[in-house]
Amino acid sequence: MARGKKPLLENIEIKKIAAEGKSIAYVDEKVLFVPNTVPGDIVDVQVTRKRKSFLEGFIVNVRKFSDIRTEPFCAHFGVCGGCKWQNLPYQLQTEFKQQEIVDNLQRIGKVELQNVSPIISSPKTTYYRNKLEYTFCNKRFLTREEIANGQDIDRTPAVGFHVPGLFDKVIDIKKCYLQAEPSNAVRNFIRDYAIEHEFNFYDIREQAGFLRTLIIRTSSTGEVMVIVTFGEENREAREGLLNALVQQFPEITSLMYVINEKMNDTITDQEVICFHGNDHIFEQMEDLKFKIGPKSFYQTNSEQAYNLYARTRELAGLTGNEVVYDLYTGTGTIANFVARNAQKVIGIEYVPEAIEDAKINSALNNIHNTLFYAGDMKDVLNEEFIRRHGHPNVIITDPPRSGMHKDVVDTILKAAPERIVYVSCNSATQARDLALMDADYKVMAVQAVDMFPHTHHVENIVLLHRR
Repeated sequence: MARGKKPLLENIEIKKIAAEGKSIAYVDEKVLFVPNTVPGDIVDVQVTRKRKSFLEGFIVNVRKFSDIRTEPFCAHFGVCGGCKWQNLPYQLQTEFKQQEIVDNLQRIGKVELQNVSPIISSPKTTYYRNKLEYTFCNKRFLTREEIANGQDIDRTPAVGFHVPGLFDKVIDIKKCYLQAEPSNAVRNFIRDYAIEHEFNFYDIREQAGFLRTLIIRTSSTGEVMVIVTFGEENREAREGLLNALVQQFPEITSLMYVINEKMNDTITDQEVICFHGNDHIFEQMEDLKFKIGPKSFYQTNSEQAYNLYARTRELAGLTGNEVVYDLYTGTGTIANFVARNAQKVIGIEYVPEAIEDAKINSALNNIHNTLFYAGDMKDVLNEEFIRRHGHPNVIITDPPRSGMHKDVVDTILKAAPERIVYVSCNSATQARDLALMDADYKVMAVQAVDMFPHTHHVENIVLLHRR
């Protein structure tokens, strides 16, 4: 292989699945990462990146499809990065996720495992999400095939998802299989209405334009929230669009909008204004209701969220006498879910607005044995805090993908609860943290829960007992 030049590799057999939804082959003792392939595919690959120990590339021709390959159901597969495993049977997806968790816990964490339960698969493999976020763009993304055809190209505006790795490129989505209706209908209606009325779609590079982002939330109670973010104020145009949505979609129970003129798309620091209906929707889990506002976090797969929390509660082994600390509590979903099985639950979360939601959800469900505190976990959870609120018998922790700060791990070890239930969306950082606790805590059970079919993402629960 010539140095510097990025070659076309022919008759490459894909050998196995790798992390982050990629597959791998081997070329001249180097690992070759190729997306949108499955083991057994034989393909020609254009190399796009060369490093000392690995290569990356994309398919330019398929010589032979693998026997295990399934036909992707979405027209946007291969361009949109949302559901990279549509070409892999769902059972194999879950088998790989389970094996990756075990490998990470053993290889990174170097912990002894026992009671590894079979992964809890998602009952739905399409239309399972309760929230999607779309981006408006003044020029839709063009595929390699469209450019190669050399014909006149229609660069109409787009409302859809960012192309992986390209901040200013948006795929115009016609139909997405992730969220049930009216999600597709609302998005397509807004696009058509905006084009008809000659509204400006956002120019991501210039950071200017009228229509910027769209969030659609649906719930297990049948409610629908739509949040339209505008890049600038145009009252006549804004009210025309929002009134048209109200008329076209009576099922929308919460229609909200944001005027966001700052540099980034996040609305957490923006005023969200209710235009029609309520400023919230509700989710239901068992006999509990959870109020979901426009900025609230809630697990995006409602059915699997219940399975995740139910298994977490079961592994916690609560009898009604325990003091429970729920770290990274978010809007208090886990804390409120386990509260009726505990003496007291203390929830801690960085985001103050989330803590206010947690308190509201306790009041909404007549739960009186919860307390919630906002602040940086490593600063709030200290020895004085534990003296004030009582020694935790059980700690439940559900940190972000980056895992727990070492100071938090040290405080947990000093608190020395009898049991720790560690919920994670990243088994690699979970394994790192388990290694830090291994001298004092033994892994007693492992339970994976697949929240995100057709992606490489998976949640994992580990139960730890004090040695």
